[in-house]
This record gives sequence, C-alpha cells and structure tokens, in this order.
Amino acid sequence: MTGILLVDKPSGMTSHDVVDCIRHAARMKRIGHTGTLDPAATGLLILCLGHATRLSEFLTGLDKVYEGTMRFGIITDSYDLDGKVVEERPVPKITNEEIQEAFDGLSGEILQIPPMVSAVKVKGERLYKLARKGETIEREPRKITVREFALLGYAPPDAAFRVRCTRGTYARALAYDVGEKLGCGATLASLRRTAVGKHTIERAKPVDAFASPEDVAGSLLPVDDVLELPAVRVRKASRGAVIAGATLERPDLVEECSIDKGWVQVKSETGELLAMGEVHAIDGVVSIQPKRVLYGQ
Repeated sequence: MTGILLVDKPSGMTSHDVVDCIRHAARMKRIGHTGTLDPAATGLLILCLGHATRLSEFLTGLDKVYEGTMRFGIITDSYDLDGKVVEERPVPKITNEEIQEAFDGLSGEILQIPPMVSAVKVKGERLYKLARKGETIEREPRKITVREFALLGYAPPDAAFRVRCTRGTYARALAYDVGEKLGCGATLASLRRTAVGKHTIERAKPVDAFASPEDVAGSLLPVDDVLELPAVRVRKASRGAVIAGATLERPDLVEECSIDKGWVQVKSETGELLAMGEVHAIDGVVSIQPKRVLYGQ
C-alpha cells in the first residue's frame, strides 16, 4: 500500500498518535507524517504510506496555511493556552487597523525566535525538555517567510487570523510577537491547519474514518501528482537506469529538463513517478542523479 493520506487531526491527539491509529487501521508500519501539529491544534496532517515515505522531506517543505485565534492580555510560557500564565496585562482599546499593522510588521522574510516549549534542538537537546526542567536558554533566531498574515475578525480579547508561511514557522511565536508589538501581550488560543501546499483540509478525513486497510486504501492519493516540483519524463529504455540510480543525461529524457539545479520529479513516459532526482549542470550540460527511488523494476 503506497500513497499519501490526508487526515483531519482532532485536538488532544499528537501527530504520532494519529500515525499510530493509521498504522493500526492499515495494518502496516511504514507510515510517517510530514509536519507535526501541536496536540491542541487541529487540521491537515499529511501521512506518507509505503514507498511514499521517501517523499516526506518534499512534502514537509511545502508552505502551510493556518487559521486561528490569539488572546490579548495573557502571556504563557509556551505561547499558547496549554502553558502556564506568566503575566497578565490590561488590554487597551485596539482597532482592527492597529492589529493588522502589527501583523504587517511580522510579514515577509523575518527572523523568529522559537518558543522554549518546542521540539527545536539546541546542543543536541530538545528545547521542551529543557523547559520542563525550568531552564530558559538563548535561542538563535530562524529565518522564515510569512507570505500572508491577515486579520479575520476581532472580538476582544480574541483576534482571529489567517497565516500562510514557510516550513518551521511557529504560529504561537507570531501571536507572542504581535502581543509585544501591541504592548498588551498575547497567546495563541486556537489553531487549525487548513492547507499544506496544494492539499487542503476539505479533502481530509477524520481519524475515526479509518478503521480497516480498505478504508485507508480507498482514500490514498497516488504519488504521481502530490508534489509541486518540476518533472522530467524518461524514455522506456532508461527506466532501469533510474531504478539503479544511474546518472541520467539528455538521451534518457523525452524532453529537456526545465531547470539546471535543484530537485526534479523523474517520471515514466506515462507519468508514473519513479524517483526524485537532483539536477546538476557542468559546462552547460545538464544531468540528473536519481536519489529517492520509489520502485524496483
């Protein structure tokens, strides 16, 4: 059983809990997720089954869209309502325009300091493990891109928002930073992931919809059209070269490769995804090295 499964994660479950449930339903072990959601968060979780686990890194790297609410006047140690309240501040009269202005100040390419309660590793140890010991350490800012940060509504003290961002963005850190910009503090009150790349929550099913291998198999998306990367088609005679991981050159391809650097999907003449390949160009000559081979001959 190979493919991509779109699951609507409920609040209260970890991403690993969801994987375990699908493993039980599918009766197979080779399943992984492509981007953790906090236990309190809900929404789209993409699972890779079988050979599709070799595509995990490419799905993990896709942009994410979240919708949620932040609560002004409260600061917690985890930046969300699951954490311990460390400070409360009065909330002044704030206009929608002022909130959006704070959002705009956190849009584009920015540096974000990850929360102490996070899975980021510092000197080999997860931050959340240090936080459990009561330790707070210096964290290096990480470069992220916030492509959209929009106010959807404000009913004091809660502001509803939508954010579209790159991998590694912490929505709760954005909430904290908004609170600091406005001076009243803020913490994340709720969060739902609605999209990962072109995959949307509308196509996902709840965890309890999967009770058997047939349920899982009937909802799998084929790997041939799940990625948003350039693709090349190889001639039938060169399929064996792909499987063997041999370097591909122009005579192996049906058409020219559209890029000269980076990752490309290597497909058969009929569109079957065979592997992910790394493109190189030396003196203008392009070659492709298959790196993540999905199938044998």
